[in-house]
Amino acid sequence: MPTSGPMLDTFGRTTRDLRVSLTDRCNLRCTYCMPAEGLDWLPRSEVLDTAELVRLIGIAVGDLGVTAIRFTGGEPLLRKDLPEIIEAVARLDPRPEMAVTTNGLGLRRHASRLAAAGLDRVNVSLDTLDRDRFAAITRRDRLDDVLDGLAAAREAGLSPVKINAVLSPDGGLDDAPELLRMCLDNGYALRIIEQMPLDAGHTWSRSEMITADMVYDRLADEFDLVADPRPRGSAPAETWVVRGHQMPGRDGGMVDARVGIIASVTRPFCGDCDRTRLTADGALRTCLFSTTETDLRGLLRGGADDAEIALAWRRATWGKLPGHAINDPSFLQPTRPMSAIGG
Repeated sequence: MPTSGPMLDTFGRTTRDLRVSLTDRCNLRCTYCMPAEGLDWLPRSEVLDTAELVRLIGIAVGDLGVTAIRFTGGEPLLRKDLPEIIEAVARLDPRPEMAVTTNGLGLRRHASRLAAAGLDRVNVSLDTLDRDRFAAITRRDRLDDVLDGLAAAREAGLSPVKINAVLSPDGGLDDAPELLRMCLDNGYALRIIEQMPLDAGHTWSRSEMITADMVYDRLADEFDLVADPRPRGSAPAETWVVRGHQMPGRDGGMVDARVGIIASVTRPFCGDCDRTRLTADGALRTCLFSTTETDLRGLLRGGADDAEIALAWRRATWGKLPGHAINDPSFLQPTRPMSAIGG
């Protein structure tokens, strides 16, 4: 196992992307994530505080070669110290790219502050533009707040604004072209994700899942899609150019509009995975579907120095499994739901 440089595993993959869950709490109750009554939230004392989070991220960036940070939840905008965390991470050398995955409810209030703190971009979860279906999925009538949040993120310069959609088995295929049309009209980038077995109730059903092929076929009925000529690399999404449409690029110019489909279940991309995950209570997970964790909070609060924590992180990464095995008969859904792991 290498003890310096970027983190590697025994399959030759390099880990450069860190997903940091800031809280397991959320102000929506999406049916594929948690029950209507919510969950038993982590006690405050078990959640990493500002200094602990910044220290662990600093180790990941400074000692382990991580170049991209994605703040997730639960709902990360519920953390009042999020701007402070972003400001501290932005001061790291080298500075990592930073993004937030959010349900968008608080973006209208916070987008400009987060951009000023150093946030680069946002991913907003939005599964439908149908008001009744949105309320049925999220158990909240908050569609307008999400749309306002998207506009606020764009105005604050958090571009490209990305939308993550998990289509409902009930009418979701018809939502796909409407979502793409809205994204093309507003300069957003759409990613449609196959629903994964990460719900708290363990009711996920493969037979009811809308697959990546179904999504592509539905979009291709209404849009001229061309396979993206750019290398995919470690990106989870297969992307297509939407011929005849453009959107703002990162440098302020215009680029071809694209749509991505993430086939986490039917076409896993584990062989190119470059991600590592930190839960809100300081557990390190090398895969979204890990059945084991490494307790970094215990090391932090037990007095371990940065070198000891970095070594524990390297060891866990070195032992990363080849894939999540969703399609294997022996697959077991992780005990933690998505809201407790982080997206």
